[in-house]
Amino acid sequence: MTDSSREPHFVQSLERGLAVIRAFDAAHPELTLSEVARACALTRAAARRFLLTLTDLGYVHSDGRMFRLSPQVLELGYAYLSTIGLPEIAQPHLERLVQEVHESSSVCVLDGDAIVYVARVPTRRIMTVSITVGTRFPAYLTSVGRVLLAHLPEQEIELHLKRVPFERPTSRTIASASLLRNELGRIRDQGYAIVDQELEEGLRSVAAPIRDRNGSVVAAVNIPAHASRNSIESIRRDLIPPLVAAASRIEADLRLLPHIGTARG
Repeated sequence: MTDSSREPHFVQSLERGLAVIRAFDAAHPELTLSEVARACALTRAAARRFLLTLTDLGYVHSDGRMFRLSPQVLELGYAYLSTIGLPEIAQPHLERLVQEVHESSSVCVLDGDAIVYVARVPTRRIMTVSITVGTRFPAYLTSVGRVLLAHLPEQEIELHLKRVPFERPTSRTIASASLLRNELGRIRDQGYAIVDQELEEGLRSVAAPIRDRNGSVVAAVNIPAHASRNSIESIRRDLIPPLVAAASRIEADLRLLPHIGTARG
């Protein structure tokens, strides 16, 4: 968004402050002043002001050279989670599902072009990246993301397809808008998504939609599985039925909370 296209109410300093927070991630838990400035396209002086303000507010810690986020940043996410109720509703159902299939399970929502984990019950770590509540991935690379994208209005799907960079983390990753469009149609028809080693080699994942009382898909629940232990056939046979059953149980509880609507950004 260019300056000329922004609304008169737009506060650019807030945008830049949030960009500074988002510059920190799993791959960059600590950054220097210069690295923050470069990542956020800021001058060193501006980056310094934002970092020192965030430090004064308790959201950033610094040893004088390196900066890192403090646990207080979690307050920003918990404020959102506490308003939607979905994590609390999903958690016991995830725990039951994990006990049944002996694999991790999570619930995610769509936020723009990314998925965000809002509830999770882990068993063993099978990805190189550690996943926690708040972790984000490009939606098109994940089973939960594809479930959520598949149930968007057609116009929104087309806009998303135009924005997808189609980077290829593995040789199996879908590499074109036409292939992804076809896959989203298949997911919509069959009611679940399987991603076979497209986000990371050795990782397969299956996801099913979660609908609110109006029938709108507001989230998705997944089960990741190591490819060496789970064939596509065994995923269809052993994981999809309990996954779909768990999604149905979450949906039944969601119907008791009419205020929960779409959580997309």
